Order: sequence, then C-alpha cells, then structure tokens
Amino acid sequence: MSKNFELMQQLEKEPSYSSLSTADATFPSPGGIFTSIAPKRWANDEALRLVQQVFILQAHEPPRVVVFAGIDHRSGCSQICASVAETLAKTAGRPVCLVEANFRSPALSEMYGTTNHHGLTDSLLAKGPIGSYTKSVACENLWLLSCGPLAADSPSLLNCERLRDRIVEIRKEFKFAIIDAPPLSRYSDAMALSQLSDGLVLILEADSTRREAASVAVSNLRSVNIPILAAVLNKRTFPIPDKIYCRL
Repeated sequence: MSKNFELMQQLEKEPSYSSLSTADATFPSPGGIFTSIAPKRWANDEALRLVQQVFILQAHEPPRVVVFAGIDHRSGCSQICASVAETLAKTAGRPVCLVEANFRSPALSEMYGTTNHHGLTDSLLAKGPIGSYTKSVACENLWLLSCGPLAADSPSLLNCERLRDRIVEIRKEFKFAIIDAPPLSRYSDAMALSQLSDGLVLILEADSTRREAASVAVSNLRSVNIPILAAVLNKRTFPIPDKIYCRL
C-alpha cells in the first residue's frame, strides 16, 4: 500500500475529518482522450462519483464554487478539473464555469485547443461582464475562463479585491464554478482562492505525494477554516490488465 493511500486513511480516521470524502481516481483528459493506463469507463465513473459526492447528493445547499489543488506540480489537477467540470455540466444540466487560476503552469487552454487571450487576468484589470471573458468549450453548459495573458506579477492579482468581485459575478452567472489552482506546497494562491470559495478538493498523486507535505497542507487549510470537500488519489496503477479490468 502506498504512503499516499495510508495518508488518506489516516485523515479519515481523525475526528476532524469525519466528513472527508475520498476517491481513488485516474482521470481522462478533456474530450475523453486517455493519458493513463486506467480504462475510460472506469475513469468516467470516478469523475461521476466525485461530482455526486461533492455537488449532487448533498443534503444541504451544495457547494457552488470549488477550488481544486494538488500538493505538488504534475499531480494531474488540471485534467481532473476538466473531467469534473464536463461531468458536472452534463449531469446537472446547468451552466458551469471552469476557471484557470493556475498562473504558474496553465494547461487548460491547450487541453481544449482554444486561445488564451481575454481571460482571467484581463477580467481583473479591465471592466466588462465576466461572461464576456469566457469561452464555450467541450460540451453544452460548460464555459472556460482561461488564465489570460501572464506577466511576472500576474499571481499578485489573485490577492486583489477585484478577484472577490469577479467571484461574486461568477456565482451570479453560473450555477457552478471549478477553479484550477496552483499546488499548495509551493504557493499561497490556492489558499487565497479557497477563502473566496465554498471549499477545496485536494489532489494527491499516487507514489509521489509525500505524507509530510500533505499533512502540512491540510493543517494550513484547517487553520483558516477552509473545508476539504474531498481528497482524490490520482494516477494510481492497478495490477489487473486493462483488457481484463474492462470486463469486470
């Protein structure tokens, strides 16, 4: 058993994490193109399960603006954001905004094969309705707010008062928003974004994320009362060959 999965079990056993949901998942990239060894059907099922746990099957008012953040780079956070946003748009049948707030290593525009101009950074520096900065992508009810042109000081925009106003606009314009944030162990961006959201989904990479780094990240989130809505173990491999797994 990997240290990653042990960490997730440990968090579940702690009283303060009694509401923490977990999902072992390897997700497809946008459009259903696979980049992992997991069968497409299984990954789609995992995306649906996560959407149901976090958004659909809530007894009370479900979270509407949710930040997704990994512990380190290359956790697959952007792919998970895209898969969850697509699944949520199809399942809920309501407008969903996928927000690219990872100014450190943006990837969503390239994933969807769209331009990156006139995005989030533009909306924080200029006027105009937030809807004018989004692009319809992938499927019905899904819009992308790409990061926009970046400069050395672009990350500082995530701490400006204008961001709070734009999040308010997003809540009015869309039913749900999925925010792709930079890794927690390197930057404070995800923390700043989470304080404007309804909670955070934590992404851990199997056989890579260190227990100590994840524990520090969780402690930091708890210290400012940011709800951890779910924890996802990504890129987990299985000993069962794909062809056999698909028949299970």
